[in-house]
Amino acid sequence: MSIVTKSIGIAKKVKHLISESSESDKNALLSPVRRIERIKTEQRVCAMTFDDGPCRLPASPGGKIPLTISLLESLEKFGARGTFDIVGDTSANYPDEAGKQGSAAWGGVRYDHYPDIYKDSDGGAVSCPEIVERIISGGHEITNHTYSHVLFGKKNVVYGKRRHLNGVSDVIDDISRLHNYIKDNFGYEMTLSRPPHYVDSISGEYSSYDAYAATGYQYMAASYDGAGWLPLADYEAEVRAMWEDMERKLMDDPDYFCGQIIFQKDGYNMARRSPVADGLEIQLEILDRYNYKVLTVSELLNVSPFRDTDCSDNCFDAAKRMLEYGYSICYRDNTLRPEAPLTRGELAMMVYGRRATIDKITQKPRGFSDLKTEHPYAAAAITAVRNGSMASQEGKFHPNHPVTKPEFEKLIDIHFPERKCISLPDSFSHAQTIILLDTLASSGTV
Repeated sequence: MSIVTKSIGIAKKVKHLISESSESDKNALLSPVRRIERIKTEQRVCAMTFDDGPCRLPASPGGKIPLTISLLESLEKFGARGTFDIVGDTSANYPDEAGKQGSAAWGGVRYDHYPDIYKDSDGGAVSCPEIVERIISGGHEITNHTYSHVLFGKKNVVYGKRRHLNGVSDVIDDISRLHNYIKDNFGYEMTLSRPPHYVDSISGEYSSYDAYAATGYQYMAASYDGAGWLPLADYEAEVRAMWEDMERKLMDDPDYFCGQIIFQKDGYNMARRSPVADGLEIQLEILDRYNYKVLTVSELLNVSPFRDTDCSDNCFDAAKRMLEYGYSICYRDNTLRPEAPLTRGELAMMVYGRRATIDKITQKPRGFSDLKTEHPYAAAAITAVRNGSMASQEGKFHPNHPVTKPEFEKLIDIHFPERKCISLPDSFSHAQTIILLDTLASSGTV
């Protein structure tokens, strides 16, 4: 492994640790957009995602058919269904030049190009409609990796010279452009998206969560790196890296991959090789040996939508229905945290979340002295106060105060005037609130 490759690997690990630390407070916020990395289940089911395709060029070295087709054939050999996180077209990402092979800029210093720089016509949905059709007809899933694969915002670590989009409107346009292309040309509606290189920050104090709320998407992440994207000493070493760790994990714990989402790459790594072409089949054979079923991410979410709650929890069925109704009942890390006490900011977000998040972008409403405009709960709190379901005091909203019985009663009067008599507790946990709102919404008065 080269020094450059080691540096990239270390930088990504450090960034992940820093990101986990800095995101901890953000993840403790309810959101209409959930970052889906894995789900809670005892079933031996998992999902595999493949970024950056479709790819018409053959596997390297030695392939004879398009790389994406070879991946589909491997999946179908084992009765598995994959999730292909596709791009639209990178041919407009010029002027540019190739970076050093083995570096993160191997395929472009200023932009990404798929499947390679100056070979954009052999990748992406626009250039490879026949492969998109093949993915869909095979029962696999496609998700939105943006039209142009341009970074949402700055990423100084690793990609310091990369261009990025100019703001949340440009990000929304790029996501919507691929969404509309796929819907118009294939009659297929995508519901999950992953930001290029997991860059969440967007200029103007916005984030990918705002962009996904505006476009109706959920954030598809992953909990396990299937390897293959980093160059090692040779091709054989890259293939081994894809399956040896997986096999070790399962030998130590046969249930290790229950509910996990695995990251793979539908394209070349930094050495312009594609170990996924051989490594994927070995991974699938190992998972098959341990009786795992590989589902699409959406199928996995049908087993359980949540990271910390499954069918054994008493609020599970109510929570699933509340998601369908459009309530923002989950935290950003896709947990329900059923026993957590409900705060005023959370109640406002739970009821008004998605619409209020869109208002945050389009109307930029003024916040409160204790809840600034840029805070994710601010727009929901403003909406709650405007329609009289919650109150502010002397310009303050007190988002961290617990919800009281009288103010919950007031919110019910506004939203469910035809409700039947319902007994309310003196204090509210998340599970209690979800069950109460589900009871009211299911009565037909929502």
